[in-house]
Amino acid sequence: MKAAVVRAFGEPLVIKDRPEPEPGPGQVRVRVEACGLCHTDIHAARGEWPVRPHPPFVPGHEAVGLVEAVGAGVTHLSVGRRVAVPWLGWACGRCEHCVSGRETLCEQQINTGYSCDGGYAEKMLARAGFAQPVPQGITALEAAPLTCAGVTTYKALKVAGIRPTQLVAISGVGGLGHLAVQYAKIAGATVAAIDVTDDKLDLAAELGADLVIDARKHQAGEVLRRYGGAHAALALAVDEAAFEELRSGLRRGGKLVMVALPPHGTVRVPVFDTVLNGTSVLGSVVGTRQDLAEVFRLHAAGRTSVVYETRPLARVNESIDEVLRGEVRARIVFDLGAGR
Repeated sequence: MKAAVVRAFGEPLVIKDRPEPEPGPGQVRVRVEACGLCHTDIHAARGEWPVRPHPPFVPGHEAVGLVEAVGAGVTHLSVGRRVAVPWLGWACGRCEHCVSGRETLCEQQINTGYSCDGGYAEKMLARAGFAQPVPQGITALEAAPLTCAGVTTYKALKVAGIRPTQLVAISGVGGLGHLAVQYAKIAGATVAAIDVTDDKLDLAAELGADLVIDARKHQAGEVLRRYGGAHAALALAVDEAAFEELRSGLRRGGKLVMVALPPHGTVRVPVFDTVLNGTSVLGSVVGTRQDLAEVFRLHAAGRTSVVYETRPLARVNESIDEVLRGEVRARIVFDLGAGR
């Protein structure tokens, strides 16, 4: 089978022939139909985070495909079932985080495309208990971005605890942000979308953003304060300065929810202002299996629209460069089912 492999950090990925994996107990083999390109995959391939994967490895955690073989003990998934394989590839199910519904904080978790091989391949293995069934009516190409970009922003809005009519600021209208705008609107929020490209600002407006802020021309924090300040702000742009600008645009009692992960990023939090204004700075990491099931149900009900463009896996390095240059409107999805 063909796979895009990270041989060494910072080097271009290489398309290689690899042996077809055999599922062990509790595993399934998935014939990958589609896999989204998330910025996390780029961080992984460059070894940019403090905890690094171990080359050689196959990135990709927005994988969707058909179950092709099942290992011993797997009874709830059958051959031919379409499943998504998300970032949370496995969690222990026993620790305080898992049993309290916060499995994404499990310290023993295995992450797809990071601590085990991911979906930039024609076939992959997945833990059956964490392979999420995809509802009828959702294509593999649509489901792929929902598997990370969708569930991550959906969960971040839950963490923010937003309520109808509240002002929610979303910084970075790309693969994650275009879905965050839609989830915030579903929740009844007033949405302010912030970006630095015309295409993405236009996209935010098309998707229902009530206010679009061009950060090339305006200080986002200042604009948000003119509207009373944001009740919640989602930091999705991989830019430390954008985080601090968002924090400055919070109203009293507002929450900054950090989602993007700039390499070695830090944010300065002024103690006096934070205490006096009762603001919060929170982290939100991906979403649980239940969150992903809800994301899929919303999409199956026609409540969301996924904006994506397809590429063959052979163009993986060009695609990464497109993302880094900010040329992708929302999400690139590698179409591994083309021609089958």
